[in-house]
Amino acid sequence: MVRQRAGKKLARMPAEQTGGDVEILRGDLVRVLYEATMDETEYVFGDSITALEETADGVNVTFEHAAPRSFDLVIGADGLHSRVRSLAFGPERSYVKHLGLHCAIFTTPNYLALDHSGLVYGEPKRIVVYSARENTEARVLLYFASPPLSYDRVDGDRQRGIVHEAFAGARWETPRLLELMATAPDLYFDSVSTIKMDSWSRGRIALLGDAGYCPSSLSGVGTGLAVVGAYVLAGELATAGGDHATAFARYESAMRSYVDGCQKLADSASMMVPANRFLAGLMRLNMRMMPLMPWLRDLPAKMARRAASAITLPQYPTVG
Repeated sequence: MVRQRAGKKLARMPAEQTGGDVEILRGDLVRVLYEATMDETEYVFGDSITALEETADGVNVTFEHAAPRSFDLVIGADGLHSRVRSLAFGPERSYVKHLGLHCAIFTTPNYLALDHSGLVYGEPKRIVVYSARENTEARVLLYFASPPLSYDRVDGDRQRGIVHEAFAGARWETPRLLELMATAPDLYFDSVSTIKMDSWSRGRIALLGDAGYCPSSLSGVGTGLAVVGAYVLAGELATAGGDHATAFARYESAMRSYVDGCQKLADSASMMVPANRFLAGLMRLNMRMMPLMPWLRDLPAKMARRAASAITLPQYPTVG
């Protein structure tokens, strides 16, 4: 359901129109992956990498808290603001492409009584609320246009303050949602950005997922892209007979066009958050016309499905 500034219904869109996919909540996916690997994988929590030194046969890693260690390879899968990428490839500004938006995502009680459905509220800013966990919770996504912002990424209070300032005066359920954000257990706030690099590896260090090729939170394919990348990278390492250079090259060859297609989704998706009231008016007109133009109505879903399925996964031997 799409609503206008005063909350009046503007249009209704079926789930199939925006992709019709089945979504797995991030926390659930993390738990599944952790439980499947915890017996065979060493996990270290509450620490971070501060230095990398590559040698002829490995990488010496310095940690913020733990003692230094050496590893055969280092794979940076540490997100949009990757520390591994900064240490091995250079500063973030060399690779990040800001799409002119910021977003806040958090969980609230389902006080709007959404029944396996969602609401989109469109001003020049955009609010999306959809039900989750069998309607017991709701996910809130707040998007607003902004140049790159400077703030402490671990300062939740400052991040909430930025969101409050951006949505000050917004109508509909905005004041209530901002109030609930204060007690949300899982606030995520960041720029809407992509990461574009000419190469995802350097020596014995490689990048995976958002660290190497973030398609932005608007693309809707970031998690899938990271999981596919992990599968391909692991498979190539397993079949390369210890030749990491060959494995990294094959990984990039298999993934490059797929990544490019997924990142193009972000370029088009950013237009869904209009930067001013004129563009917001055009967006409302577009929403009204969609039911009358099936080809336009189905276009977002077709684009998403085409990008998400534009790779044939190689078959690798089982390793274990």
